[in-house]
Amino acid sequence: MAKKIAILGCGWLGTALGRKLMSNAYIVKGSAASAESYIKLEATGIDTYHIKVETNRVVIDYTNFFNADVLVVCFPPARSKNVTDEYPKQIRQLAYLVQRVKLDKILFVSSTSVYPAGNAEVREDDAGKPEKDSGKAIIEAEKILFEIPGIQTTVVRFGGLIGFDRNPARFLAGKNNVPGNSPVNLIHRIDAVNILTEIIDKGIWGETFNACSPEHPTKKEFYTKAAQISELPAPGFVDKHEDYKVVNSDKLIGKLGYTFQYPSPMDYLKEWQEWAYRI
Repeated sequence: MAKKIAILGCGWLGTALGRKLMSNAYIVKGSAASAESYIKLEATGIDTYHIKVETNRVVIDYTNFFNADVLVVCFPPARSKNVTDEYPKQIRQLAYLVQRVKLDKILFVSSTSVYPAGNAEVREDDAGKPEKDSGKAIIEAEKILFEIPGIQTTVVRFGGLIGFDRNPARFLAGKNNVPGNSPVNLIHRIDAVNILTEIIDKGIWGETFNACSPEHPTKKEFYTKAAQISELPAPGFVDKHEDYKVVNSDKLIGKLGYTFQYPSPMDYLKEWQEWAYRI
């Protein structure tokens, strides 16, 4: 069983994963790209390193970071006009580095943005023609990581992450003419962390998984309720068509034997409402 885990990119999800793994007796190393994030991460007790992946090199304070049983790649593409060029270059720099260190397993945190909105259910084999540049960049990154010689890679494509201090109501609050009939593809951070942990625990490599709550309420259902709880202006929904996708996570559920703690995003809103009333 893997014991040393290196998490490249300890942000909102990566830090929570690190804490979970430490509670399960793993040795965890985490990376931060800035001085401010370094101080915050160090305060969690995670063994902290300063690492910045650039398009032409990897800036690293100590190569011991990559001395691990599993590398979790948990940094998304930056918002950039050149994201389809820059992000794959960053991943290529990382791929070049990991071939030179004692590392043979990678867990890549990907996104359901790799799928087109084709008004249908999508499974793992349906990726390849994303509309957004970020999706194009991510699917190229997946390909690069899968092709590293001697490395076993597993990819997890998460839907939109919700939970804790992320208030989903703010995304659409007060907006008008919003198509309300399309389904949402979301996942709670608790489920996201548990899924990544189980993949590491069970040693499931060479796979690609979708990871979204199995239930998909409409935008109107979810964001109207979120706005009500938050006391924010509700979006103005209209009954017009918007291209959509429904992300199917059956492969993950079957392979891991996983049971979602939040099978519907509406479950999170119920919990959030109860919490909000207590403070």
